[in-house]
Amino acid sequence: MGKRWRFWLGILISALFLTYALRGQHLGDVWETLRRANYWWLVPGVAIYFVAVWVRTWRWHYMLRPIKPISLSRLFPIVTIGYMGNNIYPVRAGEVLRSYVLKRKENVSISASLATVVVERLFDGVAMLFFVFVTLPFASLGRAYEGPVILFSILFFGALAVFFALAISPQRAQRWYAYFVDRIIPLRFRPLAHRSLDKFMSGLASLRSKRDVFMIFSTSVMIWLLETGKYWFVMHAFPFHVNFYVLMLMTAVVNLATTIPSAPGYVGTFDAPGIQVLESFGVAGDLATGYTLVLHAALWLPITLLGMYYMGHESLSWREVQARVQVEG
Repeated sequence: MGKRWRFWLGILISALFLTYALRGQHLGDVWETLRRANYWWLVPGVAIYFVAVWVRTWRWHYMLRPIKPISLSRLFPIVTIGYMGNNIYPVRAGEVLRSYVLKRKENVSISASLATVVVERLFDGVAMLFFVFVTLPFASLGRAYEGPVILFSILFFGALAVFFALAISPQRAQRWYAYFVDRIIPLRFRPLAHRSLDKFMSGLASLRSKRDVFMIFSTSVMIWLLETGKYWFVMHAFPFHVNFYVLMLMTAVVNLATTIPSAPGYVGTFDAPGIQVLESFGVAGDLATGYTLVLHAALWLPITLLGMYYMGHESLSWREVQARVQVEG
């Protein structure tokens, strides 16, 4: 019942964002924009996006090294399966999916790999905020986004501070969560809870080294610069031009917005802020809408198709993943 409630809440939020995105737009003009676009520009855009996916794979490989060294060629299919899962399943279920596949193929515990995934997401959020702050002298954010940016800053930096504290003092963290587990969790589930939390802590090992933290942050910035490169290539398919800093700001705003619960594939939560950012820099509504919709599709479709191919190759089903995750840690 809880999962169904979250699913329908996501659908409702997406519907609200889409309604907001398309308000006042003339759909005939948007269609004409789509019809006249030069879609050959999607080719280099998709290519640079997959370079970013490869860098994401390297970042995860780097974070997993304290647990188990795994080659990039073996990790890349797992990463694409995870991003495919985020695109078609609700509540970012792809993160659990790739952790399960990693457990199945490399015998890395789900709890430990999920810890690295959470750290990835935190650094992605910090990189997005870094983009916002870097672009402010060149591309004004606008008052509508000041409040959300402050909120996201508190959330991401606060969560990262907590994870740093856990990673730096693992024995103290272990005593702290053991205290609560032994008082809150029913007796028969305590061994599983202790084991899962201990494995989760092992996934935070990369936060104990300044060099590792620097590498994770640097690769996170590189990933999002490459993804902004895709925004830049796709822009050339349409008859408008904005500064690269504007696209960096758009990248940051839309990806921060996709942390809001929504329908699978970030429907609406990606599109509405993207259109608004472009309109605030003088791009006509039909162009901003057409571009954002094509960009969203170009980000969604290639990685989803490749992830489906790899998931089929693994003979996996989502039902199997759900069942096994309940008993594995």
